[in-house]
Amino acid sequence: MTDRLPAADLRNLTTALRAERTEMLDFTGTLSDEEWAAPSAASGWRIADVVAHIGATARNCYTPPGPDSFRATSLEQLNEGPVERRRGWNRAQVMAEYTRATRRATTLLGVVRRTPASRLRIPLVELGRYPVGLLIGGALVFDHHTHLRHDMAPALGRRPTPATDADRMRAVLTWMFAVLNNQIRRVPVAGLEARVALTLTGPGGGTWWLDEAGVLSPSDGPVAAHITAPALTFPDWGTQRSSWRDHDVTVSGDTELAARLLDAVNVI
Repeated sequence: MTDRLPAADLRNLTTALRAERTEMLDFTGTLSDEEWAAPSAASGWRIADVVAHIGATARNCYTPPGPDSFRATSLEQLNEGPVERRRGWNRAQVMAEYTRATRRATTLLGVVRRTPASRLRIPLVELGRYPVGLLIGGALVFDHHTHLRHDMAPALGRRPTPATDADRMRAVLTWMFAVLNNQIRRVPVAGLEARVALTLTGPGGGTWWLDEAGVLSPSDGPVAAHITAPALTFPDWGTQRSSWRDHDVTVSGDTELAARLLDAVNVI
């Protein structure tokens, strides 16, 4: 089936990844040893484990796939192994890998985005296949953004949530809708033969159309329901860290269909 989403803006993904990497280095550089070892909001992971996870993911972008890649049947399983193997690492070791791996992954994306190789499609366990440029940039920007703002900063109480901007939010949403596109194709939502429009307002936002065949790039046409929400909240409820019902999400039209769709959205 041909993708109906427009090609990812790889230049924006590269810029966003650099900005998110700087944000993470600034944030982790101010942590006390107690905060570094504290539980994050990601179940079973400390703050240190979240950073180790992102470093390991970045490393996977430029190293041959290991046994975990062939054995894993889910993204959760694929992510857990590298974190477990790094639990005995000290802070300096985790940060050294994170710093080196994210720098190399960002450099690789900057090179790959200028070549036809950026369109090579790579499988990611149950999430389907993605062009390699989108896989590197989109997944890493999404990981940085979501873990930092929804798993790390909130778990540390008094620390403010890092700011973002339209370019970084656009990169996050590019990845989230690519994943959502594959998920809807894999597990259709009942009644979604009638199109639903999802408008995300604010930085990086826009309107996307969803039906039984996935996500359609913005276009005109009738819809059965229209969902509206702030773009900044989508990475939280769109990953089921919280319920969409607890956010400023409004629905017009077929509310039952919209609720079924919203309940099914779980970008991982």
